[in-house]
Amino acid sequence: MSVRLQKFLADAGIASRRASEKLILSGEVTVNGQAVRELGTKIDPLHDHVQVDGRPVRQKKKLYVAINKPPGYICSKSDPEKRKTVGDLLPREWSNLNSVGRLDYNSEGLIFFTNDGDFALKLTHPRYGVRKKYLVTTVGEVAPEHIKEFLKGVYHDGEMLRVEQGRILKSNKSHSLVELVLREGKNREIRRLFEALGFEIERLQRVQIGPVKLGQLPRGKWRALTSAEVKGLIEAEAQTKRPPAAAPPPRDAVAPKRPPPKGPSKVPKFGVRKPLVKAGRPAFSPARKAADFKRLKTRPR
Repeated sequence: MSVRLQKFLADAGIASRRASEKLILSGEVTVNGQAVRELGTKIDPLHDHVQVDGRPVRQKKKLYVAINKPPGYICSKSDPEKRKTVGDLLPREWSNLNSVGRLDYNSEGLIFFTNDGDFALKLTHPRYGVRKKYLVTTVGEVAPEHIKEFLKGVYHDGEMLRVEQGRILKSNKSHSLVELVLREGKNREIRRLFEALGFEIERLQRVQIGPVKLGQLPRGKWRALTSAEVKGLIEAEAQTKRPPAAAPPPRDAVAPKRPPPKGPSKVPKFGVRKPLVKAGRPAFSPARKAADFKRLKTRPR
């Protein structure tokens, strides 16, 4: 399987894709001993030998990790305010992994880290629409009418926010527990939805991404995703795409019969006109038209 040279360098951790392009243009990258200066050059990672400044570049193993993010952590790799990051929960040798999407500072639950850029794109870009499930604990009583508003869509700060599925698990005058399913995941979308309807969120937890559930993973702990789970996530992305149009019916298919018209059939006011056809005269000759007009003109009304 061939890949672009700059993508191969980025996946190997040499530099970002843009910085890798600069390395290629400067002539610092060789493939099978030959300098490559053309962007977009494709290589076979299994058979081609790539070097940067004379040092061999090896393809890194792709890693996929699930973490139960606690509240009070950010998903960025570093923070000027010196807050704790989710990366601090991973081994130091995995510092090259990036978060797949985000959970805000006060939210918790399932989040993935990986060094596979294509995998991250397919799980986060709106056009793929991978479903994510959340449990939301609010102050106050959430009613079915509120869920209908979430499904219909709510405007907040000039942006339409909407959930795909929603249901109330528990509800009383003091607190409510709501389950929501989203596809897009706009910035702080769930918090903004409840804020627009006047609710305060006590706890926001993501419990599922595609087919992968948080399960019993303890807070602040991580585990590697299995190959079956990675495959299931990619297949879940494919299933969310628009289904193909239905195939046309076969040519020998019998068309359904139209039902007979309801009510009495409409009859012309003067009855059904009989064609005035004489031997040797065409059915629609000028003489026939004149005869028809004369007959209709003399008919009593």
